[in-house]
Amino acid sequence: MPEDSGFIWPNVIRPGYPVFWAKLLRAKRKAMKMRRSVRFLVLGVLMVSVSVLSLSTASSAQIGIGISLRIGPPALPIYAQPICPGPGYLWTPGYWAWSDDGGYYWVPGTWVIAPVGMLWTPGYWGFAGGFYGWHAGYWGPHVGFYGGINYGFGYGGIGFAGGEWRAGAFFYNRAVMNVNVVNVRNVYSRTVVVNNTHVAFNGPGGIEARPTPQEEAYGRESHTAALAAQTEHERAASQNRQLFASQNHGRPEIAATGRPGDFSGRNVVRASAAGESYREPKMSPQEARGPSGSNRGFTEPARNGGSSSERSAARPENRDAGNREQMSSRDNSKPSKQEKQAQKRADKQAKTEQKRNDREERQ
Repeated sequence: MPEDSGFIWPNVIRPGYPVFWAKLLRAKRKAMKMRRSVRFLVLGVLMVSVSVLSLSTASSAQIGIGISLRIGPPALPIYAQPICPGPGYLWTPGYWAWSDDGGYYWVPGTWVIAPVGMLWTPGYWGFAGGFYGWHAGYWGPHVGFYGGINYGFGYGGIGFAGGEWRAGAFFYNRAVMNVNVVNVRNVYSRTVVVNNTHVAFNGPGGIEARPTPQEEAYGRESHTAALAAQTEHERAASQNRQLFASQNHGRPEIAATGRPGDFSGRNVVRASAAGESYREPKMSPQEARGPSGSNRGFTEPARNGGSSSERSAARPENRDAGNREQMSSRDNSKPSKQEKQAQKRADKQAKTEQKRNDREERQ
């Protein structure tokens, strides 16, 4: 019977109803359920589509280059890694970030609670088209391209050798990670070749690495921006004057911390040495800013996280002279006497921290 016929359908089938009306009522109910199911399905598809679009928009904004400078970052300082606070923490390396008020400042390396199954691809500075640009880091299922920069502690320039996820739990490689087996049981040991280069940017005059096909594929995966704890950690560093390169000359007093934003206490590690001799820039931070849109020369695979710092090569036209020391240290596979001594001090400091933490755990 048509819906607009004026017939009022009964809500229930009572005994004594003719078989015909009972069947008709059942068919009506079935049709109504199907219409509701279709409506819910369409609504669900729309919600998923909106979520995907929102995610892709956030990812694109996050991995884009947002700054261009005429001054490159200082070399990465040499420091020991604080002990891992506990299971589920992943190491995020320190990096040089940029402030228009004071130039490059150091964002200490720190341990953060990682999203399960995700790995951190560090950000990095890249030089192209006459300017230095920052490529932001991100969380993803694999570690992508981070400029070939040697951040240490498993981030030797390609991939990540500090640990891996297994069935929802993270296992740490004790060969490069400072973990205590008392509070972290998931460990293994795998030898890693250590690179002594401390250059902090990718491109001519720095690390001239290019992404591998595998890294390019990883770069196309779904990514998540830095966690709120990481963002707040960088903001806090920008307000600490002793972290600016103009004050610490490439050797920050707070090189690494046990937890984000923790800039005091026993879990703070100072740099044992600067990565190389620091040279004062020949221009102010305001003069160092490049024109808007000057970072068009950067390639898509390079768009992955980081921060900046003051580098001696003040002007792009003079960068070859300013980077001569970096070039020689990169081409020479044998570390210098200063680097060996600094590395020994860092290792000694790490062992001292380990012993002290072991004593405290036993007490």
